[in-house]
Amino acid sequence: MIKTVIIEDEKPASRKLERMLSNFPEIEIVAKIESVEEGVAWFSENEHPQLIFSDIVLGDGLSFDIFEKAPTKGFIIYTTAFDQYTLKAFKLNSIDYLLKPILDEDLEGAVEKFKSFIPANDTHGSQDIKKMIRKEKSTLSRVLVKIGYNLKIIQTHEISCFFSENKIVYLQTEDRTYPSDFTLDELEDVLDEKKFFRVNRQFIISSDYIKNIHTSPYYKVDLEFQPEEEITVSRDRVKDFKDWLVS
Repeated sequence: MIKTVIIEDEKPASRKLERMLSNFPEIEIVAKIESVEEGVAWFSENEHPQLIFSDIVLGDGLSFDIFEKAPTKGFIIYTTAFDQYTLKAFKLNSIDYLLKPILDEDLEGAVEKFKSFIPANDTHGSQDIKKMIRKEKSTLSRVLVKIGYNLKIIQTHEISCFFSENKIVYLQTEDRTYPSDFTLDELEDVLDEKKFFRVNRQFIISSDYIKNIHTSPYYKVDLEFQPEEEITVSRDRVKDFKDWLVS
């Protein structure tokens, strides 16, 4: 049996996932947790399960906080409505990342992936599984931003560029600029490389919003929506930039 824990603060979502997992006779749910506080206490006092299904945004924080305070050797399948946490999830013992509403076929695929990592006669260590996971490219399709006390979902196809300023990375849309929780290095790993390109240390731009490209005396890009800063292409990136434009 695969000892399994569900971390989910919405009771309907928790019950639905439990019903879906009942189709897998090899899975035994040993606990259902609803908060970071409860999770830290449970993982500090109990034997850790082999598999964890965890929402990310809980009522009292992010589920990442649980595993930072009570590190686990179990492996995590994240279930969430927001995909902006993909990179951080894979830095922990995550083996998959399912966006809500969860589809039966996606859940089955995640469980099968877990079982393929843990053969009956052998056991992979967490570092081995992390290496396997990093081989799988995840693409960011939407970003969660905070506006005062409110949260807003922005689709990446609405974003003309990401840029850094005073150690904060912002994203630009038609209506305004929003701060994000990413670094530009992280974004390079999760954005669709066919749509987004890092032209210099400060900017990642979208091909969908390029209005004009100046080539003299240096490469400069005008976007339909951009901050006041001039967007130039670093000399060492010009060839890659031209290749990207026609790829």
